[in-house]
Amino acid sequence: MTQRTGVLTPDQVKRYGRHIIMGDVGSRGQRKLLESSALIVGAGGLGSPSAVYLALAGVGKIGIVDFDVVELSNLQRQILHHTSDVGRPKVQSARDNILAYNPGVNVVLHETRLESDNAMEIIGQYDMVINGADNFATRYLVNDACYLLNKPLVDGSILIFDGQSTVFMPGKGCYRCLFPKPPPPGSVPNCAEAGVLGSLTGLVGSIQATEALKLMLGIGKSLASRYLLIDALDMSFREVKMKRDPKCPLCGDHPTVTELIDYEVFCGVASPAEAAAIH
Repeated sequence: MTQRTGVLTPDQVKRYGRHIIMGDVGSRGQRKLLESSALIVGAGGLGSPSAVYLALAGVGKIGIVDFDVVELSNLQRQILHHTSDVGRPKVQSARDNILAYNPGVNVVLHETRLESDNAMEIIGQYDMVINGADNFATRYLVNDACYLLNKPLVDGSILIFDGQSTVFMPGKGCYRCLFPKPPPPGSVPNCAEAGVLGSLTGLVGSIQATEALKLMLGIGKSLASRYLLIDALDMSFREVKMKRDPKCPLCGDHPTVTELIDYEVFCGVASPAEAAAIH
């Protein structure tokens, strides 16, 4: 948790007044948010709305991990960045725009690629993770690290008109329970190849932020054990029930994954020799 805030200041009471008058939040809940922390993986389409709404809510510490720079094509959906930010590192643009929304937030930048040799150290600094990664290697990496560190993972993904979101709580299943093996390389297009409706990223990212805030506050029913599927083209929502797979290699009864592995090799995007050369 971040540093305790004690009594809310007059400015905080005014800023967060719409939270404080809510029975399920109140001043005590607002202090919980101010003392909470979350790491956002990817300052892109999903990470942008998640970061904005966590900052507006007063979450005390928000970490951003990303190694890309802002491109003009990002601005169709990534609301953390503006035209003047094109060419800047995304983490720097994200920090400036988050602080423009709420200067009281502690924004911690991790301008690096999240990998097996740094994931445990970075993720270990936060209460939970919001995953906005756009590739399978990072998704499996974040899932495994969160489970091994006993951290809640608020997951989301988008493509074309489809969105998905869920929450993985330790002991209640993980990403590997849903998808034991990654799809063959090239079989699933990414947003750069197939496209995505820009506003859909706002919808799914807002759902992720809402789930994170509920966990911080300890209220409501989370998406844990439920996989929310969204079809934006006909605006339909449906749920798929999830449960822990006893045969899961990570969280099952007899786990075979007990530490982080090379996820590019696991997902088939690099051979063992290529991975050794890279690292």
